[in-house]
Amino acid sequence: MAFFMKGIIPPKKAKISRLLIGLMSGTSLDGLDVALCQIRGSGLRTKLSLLRFNTIPYTPAIKARIAEVFAKPQVDFVKLSQLHPFIGKLHGNMVLQCLRQWKIKPSAITAIASHGQTVMHAPAHLHPDDPTNSTFQVGDGDHVAMATGILTISDFRQKHIAAGGEGAPLAVYGDYLLLSHKKENRILLNIGGIANFTFLPAGQNAARVFVTDTGPGNTLLDQAMRHYFPGRYFDEDAAVARQGRVNHRLLAALKAHTFFSLPFPKTTGPELFNLEYLGRAQQKSGTVNLPVHDVLATLTRFSAETMVEAIQRAVKKQSFAIYLSGGGAHNPLLTQWICEGLGVRALPATDVLGIPGDAKEAILFAILANETLHGKPVTFGKRSKIPSVTMGKISLPY
Repeated sequence: MAFFMKGIIPPKKAKISRLLIGLMSGTSLDGLDVALCQIRGSGLRTKLSLLRFNTIPYTPAIKARIAEVFAKPQVDFVKLSQLHPFIGKLHGNMVLQCLRQWKIKPSAITAIASHGQTVMHAPAHLHPDDPTNSTFQVGDGDHVAMATGILTISDFRQKHIAAGGEGAPLAVYGDYLLLSHKKENRILLNIGGIANFTFLPAGQNAARVFVTDTGPGNTLLDQAMRHYFPGRYFDEDAAVARQGRVNHRLLAALKAHTFFSLPFPKTTGPELFNLEYLGRAQQKSGTVNLPVHDVLATLTRFSAETMVEAIQRAVKKQSFAIYLSGGGAHNPLLTQWICEGLGVRALPATDVLGIPGDAKEAILFAILANETLHGKPVTFGKRSKIPSVTMGKISLPY
């Protein structure tokens, strides 16, 4: 295979449209998002159409297997080692399942962009005794490639860390290429397990783009639901939280962690925001016996307030339009409180910009893969933690 300065695809072939599949499985452990994208061009000339999208749920057995090693400081290393190829094969077979459903041959696909399943995200601020950022996603790209017969690009986060970042958020790269605007300041708020936002100042100047995690999105809500209501994985329509009242002593204890005073940009994960975190906050605030509905209401408020406060702190008095994506965009109480905090009437989804909010993360990994194959690094300037790099390792299907 010949290599070229702007990627591994010959320049003439890079000009035609191609089909890429973006895969994403987040910290909610609910399943695999599969986005079939038609892409033309690269960089700010990228044109993308989402042709098909599907979410394939994980079975309870798969969720349990991932949970055995997920976000835990000590795990059975054999189980972790076995999970890496298992998830790779699983995701590969899920891609084939979608292609059969869509009546598309694997040979028609240029590449798969496989994020894998995060099982550990450990930025240096979580372990100040060792200033090493680290992250690990199971789902080996070679196994995806061999299972599907399709060239696969994976392990995107390691280059980001190697270049001085924390391995997240990676959405900024695709957000900038697809959704930056010449005249409108935009905030793209993604509410997954962890919430993050990209600020895209008008003018498409990459050196002014900003991105950060804000703290928990859905992760504490989902963990609490599974704990208090076995078999229920999330608070659908905020039905439980709406029955409760926000406890301000617990809310203050939840917001007291040093993470919220760290300088931007920063990242985090369920390694910090988990049931143990909630338990410590309840002990500190004397709310151990708080009714479940009040706990869920307070956790919802916690997520909303920390998102709002991060946005206000980072963007200050600049005017902006804000667009939502991720599972939390479907939580009516969460979005209501974000609206109230930001002083806006409504929060449109990125769907109005042509990128369906539920598919956005999978689409953005397809964009990262397209840049690996056909593009070149976007220059985000010399600021720390947004390195100007091309990400992803290439696995050949033979």
